[in-house]
Amino acid sequence: MLMARIASHKTQTEEAFDILRWIDRMLIRLVAKFADYRKDDAASFRLSSSFSIYPQFMFHLRRSQFLQVFGNSPDETSYYRLIIARENTTNSLIMIQPTLLAYSFNGPPVPVLLDVTSIAPDRILLLDTFFQVIVFHGETISAWRRQGYHESDEHENFRNLLAAPGSDAQTIMDSRFPVPRYIVCDQHKSQ
Repeated sequence: MLMARIASHKTQTEEAFDILRWIDRMLIRLVAKFADYRKDDAASFRLSSSFSIYPQFMFHLRRSQFLQVFGNSPDETSYYRLIIARENTTNSLIMIQPTLLAYSFNGPPVPVLLDVTSIAPDRILLLDTFFQVIVFHGETISAWRRQGYHESDEHENFRNLLAAPGSDAQTIMDSRFPVPRYIVCDQHKSQ
């Protein structure tokens, strides 16, 4: 988070391209110092567990609204940078790399990758970006919901599956200020 806050602060006096190069150089220095590898052998690269997700966060930071301003007004950009400077570490990390949970009939919710491969017809996804909380229903789940399966007594498990992400989303929104935007969407629909 310290690197993210420094990079966000640098945006006031430096160009975005220079900041991205600085982030890259700092990442290379960290990896060169703490990684185990053999020269010219990419398969030998190992990063200790304490730094294993650091490159992934730097990847998401480079693409975040804190450094990339395309599509945002100057007011929105200032707002995002102000929020990341004042929030705690956990919330700031969620801003940089959102959390994605998958709900299914196979058990409790599990964290999944921020990738299109996490979408499945029989899954419900809960995405928390700090500024938005999104509940996404897979194709099969949304079709069953439209057919009203959750309203019948014999489909109590399905009703519980539909309610779980909404309940978790409400818990997230109750604990956060400013309150995030809540979006419920289905696969292949406009939202």
